[in-house]
Parts: sequence; C-alpha cells; structure tokens
Amino acid sequence: MAKLKYSGGGDWYADRTALPNLISYCNTNLKTNFYPEESIVEVGSKEIFNYPFIYMTGHGNVVFSDQEVKNLRQYLAGGGFLHIDDNYGLDKFIRPQMKKVFPELSFVELPANHAIYNQKFKFPAGLPKIHEHDNKRPQGFALIYKGRVVCYYTYECDLGNGWEDFGTYPEDTQETRTKALKMGANLVQYALTQ
Repeated sequence: MAKLKYSGGGDWYADRTALPNLISYCNTNLKTNFYPEESIVEVGSKEIFNYPFIYMTGHGNVVFSDQEVKNLRQYLAGGGFLHIDDNYGLDKFIRPQMKKVFPELSFVELPANHAIYNQKFKFPAGLPKIHEHDNKRPQGFALIYKGRVVCYYTYECDLGNGWEDFGTYPEDTQETRTKALKMGANLVQYALTQ
C-alpha cells in the first residue's frame, strides 16, 4: 500500500500513522502480506504501478499536471485502486482534478447494499461516520470505469483519522477506531478482489 504525494500545497502527508495501522490490521484480519510500513508514491511516477491500493488524503489544494493526469488514468484503468479520504477541506480541490483524469465520469454515491460495505465486515447502513466536522452524513462516492470501481472517495467520514494511533483524537473511542479499521479492511478486500 502507498500514500499518494501530490502537488498544489495540500497536506498529502496528513494522518501519519493511519496507513501503517491499516496495513497491520489487514495483515492480521485479512491475512494479507503487505509490507508493514507505508510507501510514498508521486502521482506521475512509474512506481505507482507497483501498488494495487493507493491512499490519498489531506485538507487543501491538489493540482495534477497533464503528465500526472495521464499516469493516474493509466494506473486506474489498468487495475489500480485509489481511495481518496477527505480529511476536511479536500472536496472542492479533488473533484476538478479527478474530472481531468476521467472527464467522461462523475462520482456516484454508492448505496448501502454495495459490495464495498459487505466484505468481511458488514456495514448495513453504508459508510460509517468516524470524525465529525459539519454535522453532515458520511458519503462514499465512486468513479466506475468499465464496470469497475477505480476510485472510492470518502466524504464527511474521515476514515484516516480513525486509522491513526488510538488517542490521536481524544474524542474518538476505541469502538470508532475499530469501525474505521474494519471499513478500511473492506476497501482493501474489495479493491483486491473486484
């Protein structure tokens, strides 16, 4: 698994302990064999093709160059999976950038009965709420290319905060953290088996 490093000034490096904790959780509960530390990949790099699951987060501006747009499209169309987690403030920046990657696609909200919520761990109400910002419901959106979810975008949920070391956010309970890790494991399982 890798975290996506992008340009534009947004804090791509946010949620520093999130991905290593998700990796550990998946290796234990899904019997995956991911390297225990996260890798960092740049949007336009060849190395992106070494990772079946890429995680992207942050609070601010995102800018993809033309070369990065082409590279990311090739990665996603060729079997890669991108999870974008809005860490609060990413929405207005990421949507136009992903539209550059897939101009023919729009994000669609996945219903609660979608397979992504029904992997090893069941979420009958859909995406769980992990971290509160604006009193809005959590939403899970997808870009679906040729029948396959290539990008899953979590909005008003903040899964990555829930994956962080327990105690990072004092208001988050262990139960909330476990819910976040279970949902993250579902994303990984879905991405690897769809």
